[in-house]
Amino acid sequence: MSSPPLPFAALAVNPLDASSLLSSFGALGIAVVLFAETGLLIGFFLPGDSLLFTAGLLCRPGAHSGPHLDLAQVLAAAVTGALAGSQCGYVLGRRGGRTLLARSRNRRLLEGAQRAEELLDRYGHARAIVLARFVPVVRTVLNPLAGALGVPRREFTIWQVAGGVVWTAGLVLAGDALGAVVPNVDRYLLPVVGVVVLVSLLPLGVEVVRGRRRQRERVGR
Repeated sequence: MSSPPLPFAALAVNPLDASSLLSSFGALGIAVVLFAETGLLIGFFLPGDSLLFTAGLLCRPGAHSGPHLDLAQVLAAAVTGALAGSQCGYVLGRRGGRTLLARSRNRRLLEGAQRAEELLDRYGHARAIVLARFVPVVRTVLNPLAGALGVPRREFTIWQVAGGVVWTAGLVLAGDALGAVVPNVDRYLLPVVGVVVLVSLLPLGVEVVRGRRRQRERVGR
């Protein structure tokens, strides 16, 4: 007996397109994507930042031509997926994160692992775990790396929750707020998402500048 045909939306969905994911799966898709991006190394390519911002935009009635999402459901799905994913990544890392990364031949993933380790070495566990949330790929590999390096579970959990809530809620609410003031803002979605990604990197940029300044001061003494 042949299996029933899949719905057209499931066949047409593009996992790299935030609008396509949200149109097909709604809030549930947000939870699944964020879990995969933050908890599984194979999810490093998924569009976390743009997905959150676009989801917030779709919560504002009349600001777009896409499907309408419920803000409370979006926030709940985003926070749940991001926090559960990070904790899962940490547990996997404790059980063999180094081995998993060593087996990967993806250059982007390996570069992300190197940046994640540099963050941990330079800024300590708390800052690195929070900052990593705002950096694509790094937020994927830092969680298993933290587990592999033996970051205490309680410390990791506290800071991944803090960073995860700020990251998810911040981007969703930013999208919702922009939809309230710009009519048909989905027409400018690509440049807006590009700006959002750049802004999300600002915390890391500030920390890099501060770190270099402190290093110069130590050398000059």
